[in-house]
Amino acid sequence: MQTIEIKALKRDAFGKKETKKLQSEGLIPAAIYGNGETLHFSINAKDMKPLIYSPNSYIVNIDIDGKKEIGVMREVQYHPVKEQILHIDFYRAVPGKEVAIDVPIRLTGSSIGVKQGGKLSLMKRKLHVKGILENLPDELPVDITELELGKSIFVGDLNFEGLTLLTPATTAIAAVKMTRAARGAAAAAAAAGK
Repeated sequence: MQTIEIKALKRDAFGKKETKKLQSEGLIPAAIYGNGETLHFSINAKDMKPLIYSPNSYIVNIDIDGKKEIGVMREVQYHPVKEQILHIDFYRAVPGKEVAIDVPIRLTGSSIGVKQGGKLSLMKRKLHVKGILENLPDELPVDITELELGKSIFVGDLNFEGLTLLTPATTAIAAVKMTRAARGAAAAAAAAGK
């Protein structure tokens, strides 16, 4: 899995006043937790753009005043009205141990249902998976070649070596829906066949 390097400053002061001061300086309060230790720090908001505004998932190497941490982004809290980031939580990742993360899905192949006039709908862009840090893929390929008109692919239909899927098995990933034009063509074909 791809990595991103981020420089951070250790944070010892907490509360609304300190948070507002950080935000006025263009910094975002953040924390990394896991393995029995929590570290609080602040990150430059500009440094977070490639991590947050990206369809990809990353392992994050955080340099907190010289102390190196490896983590995965867990949660981002936004202001309810403005698009301002209020806080970011990271989960500490340990090499050789399993970690849970969202990994993007990449559809491969050309669906039979689309060739018959259906419309492909992608319902889920990422899957929540658990795997050993070093074995996490950049993306999860899902073959839709055999996906027929009116059918769906569910998480329960998938299997990836070395990964445990944490997204519920009943979650639909992609479906080929019948369009009005396809329904009209099917009805015309049925009428002509009589």
